[in-house]
Amino acid sequence: MDWLNDAGLWWLIAAVVLAVTELLVPGVFLIFLAIAAAITGAITLFFPDLPAGGQLIGFAAWSAVTVLIGKRWYRDYPVETSDPMLNDRVARLIGQTVTVVTPITGGQGRVRVGDGEWSAFGEDAPAGAQVRIVGARDGALVVETPPVIGSDTKS
Repeated sequence: MDWLNDAGLWWLIAAVVLAVTELLVPGVFLIFLAIAAAITGAITLFFPDLPAGGQLIGFAAWSAVTVLIGKRWYRDYPVETSDPMLNDRVARLIGQTVTVVTPITGGQGRVRVGDGEWSAFGEDAPAGAQVRIVGARDGALVVETPPVIGSDTKS
């Protein structure tokens, strides 16, 4: 079993394992390491006398190159999504009307969002008042009292 001593084949096996792991755990950048391992394996097959240190340096260099190429690729060709705010919970909340649970006094209070409560900054408002989420700051929601429909704000 001479192939067990062939470092190039071990690098190729590592490339396959990394690629399969990427398929099982998507969203990680293991595919770029798999490509680097495959390149290292191919180089090692062509240059069988390459020492282990040289192989590791080559793998590290190719890993850096493939990760940088991947980073640029994803920047230039972003993945289209039907829900661009999927992982931005606060952005999804902006515009919602919520209920004040703890009165907003001195600019701070708490509001009910769904089945939870959030700290809130905004104009003073009594408990039970309806306010609209306009942003977030320091882990708390920024709210404002929605304008009353039909009211004339001009004097």
